[in-house]
Amino acid sequence: MSLTPYRRFNGIDTFNPFQAMEELERRFFSDSDTGAFKTDIRDTGNAFVLEADLPGFKKEDISIDVEENRLTISATRHSDYEQKDQKGNYLRCERSFGSFSRSFDTTGIDTEALSASFTDGVLTLTMPKLVETKPNSRKLEIN
Repeated sequence: MSLTPYRRFNGIDTFNPFQAMEELERRFFSDSDTGAFKTDIRDTGNAFVLEADLPGFKKEDISIDVEENRLTISATRHSDYEQKDQKGNYLRCERSFGSFSRSFDTTGIDTEALSASFTDGVLTLTMPKLVETKPNSRKLEIN
């Protein structure tokens, strides 16, 4: 018995090469990036809030680095697939593991005041906007 997923149509096991090609084309031309994770960014007025979906990661596996005008979020998912496979525990392993990262431009962000939290697989970064300091100007009186 094979546990490989397949599709059944009208109770008959079929292979449709045209459907397979459509699926290949959809995956190739889709905007999804297999080495990245999905994020939402909101503007709250005085800050940007970035929420990144990182399901299955532990807080210890996530790294946030700020260098010059770039913020990089990296996450590494470890897998014990190879150890368990030698014991014969896995019949099929489809969950991904490896390193994932995204970088963002921090121009206009107060990088010294960044804060981060991680709850239920969602990383939330609060990024306050830089407050524009207006140069002090005054008029000098001539004596």
